[in-house]
Amino acid sequence: MAQRKIEQMGEKVFDGKRFDVVQLELTNRNPDAGTYHKQIVLHPGAAVILPMIDDDHVVMIRNERHIEDEALWELPAGTLEPPEPPDVCAGRELVEEAGYKAGNIAFLTRFYSSPGICTEMMHCYLATDLTAVGQQLEPNEKITVKVMPFNEAIEMIRDGKIIDGKTVAALLYYQTFCR
Repeated sequence: MAQRKIEQMGEKVFDGKRFDVVQLELTNRNPDAGTYHKQIVLHPGAAVILPMIDDDHVVMIRNERHIEDEALWELPAGTLEPPEPPDVCAGRELVEEAGYKAGNIAFLTRFYSSPGICTEMMHCYLATDLTAVGQQLEPNEKITVKVMPFNEAIEMIRDGKIIDGKTVAALLYYQTFCR
């Protein structure tokens, strides 16, 4: 169901800076069971970027997340600022969070982050021909950058050290289909 259709079908119950929440009244598959309510997060989408220094080294970030009260190993990513295209968002977030500018940004894949409750589509890009330009963090961000062997990042997934879904998806997609 397209985001615009969901907006038209439901009642907005939360109007946020980065996302809204709409409540839908839906009919059960068994018509005798009546209707039920479902809340849907309307999200403009996001971009995640896999920055490769060379064929064997990836730029990772250690992002201190308040919601989990811990730092997570991640790839740079961020929410689209409509009408911003996903590839532009990817390049912007790469500079802001990791401090690198990409000479080349190529589309890899896209996926829903949590399709049961949210319309957020993650657009995944590969960044190459990188130049260090320095981070441009927002005041509330605390992010450190580390260049590591790509195989080390894959081992960190296996060992449970990388638990961020978008990062797991992007790294494993690249390993499976691009290497």
